[in-house]
Amino acid sequence: MSTQGIDFSRLSLKDALDLAVLIEEEAKERYEEFADQMEQHRTPEAAKFFRYMALNEAKHGEELAARRATLFGNQGSSVNRSMLFDIEAPDYDEARAFMSPRAAMQAALASETKAHGFFVAALPSIQNPEVKALFEELRDEEVEHQDLVKAELAKLPPDPAVSDEEFVDAPAPQ
Repeated sequence: MSTQGIDFSRLSLKDALDLAVLIEEEAKERYEEFADQMEQHRTPEAAKFFRYMALNEAKHGEELAARRATLFGNQGSSVNRSMLFDIEAPDYDEARAFMSPRAAMQAALASETKAHGFFVAALPSIQNPEVKALFEELRDEEVEHQDLVKAELAKLPPDPAVSDEEFVDAPAPQ
């Protein structure tokens, strides 16, 4: 997880909202990529969960974008997608062929935990009280998201003792 060129001590509320929207968009797109991969690997249960997470990220991003539009209209932004990477999006190496729903949810839980850590780490640098309040709100929402995923995890049976790696074919000799 990283940001580049963002000075949190000088971040305006408008730019903080733009950053939050971008974080949600990145996560949504990654979950969609994972869902597509799971469908290709014929793992529909994991794909279904990743689509569910993509919808949640999209909804949250839309709420933040509407809030930004209400407060700031069409004013430009000094924050763009090149300034962030993997804040809330699941790590690329989390997707596995034959991924179980439990593994998919564990990847989502790791992402929500990572996002929470981002907001916690940024808070001490923030000077603007409105931005601080927004980041505290977003930090707390990540805990709610973690609780949601944990509740879904608790409903699942344990994974079989066989690991996904046992289904991977060894490289064929040339």
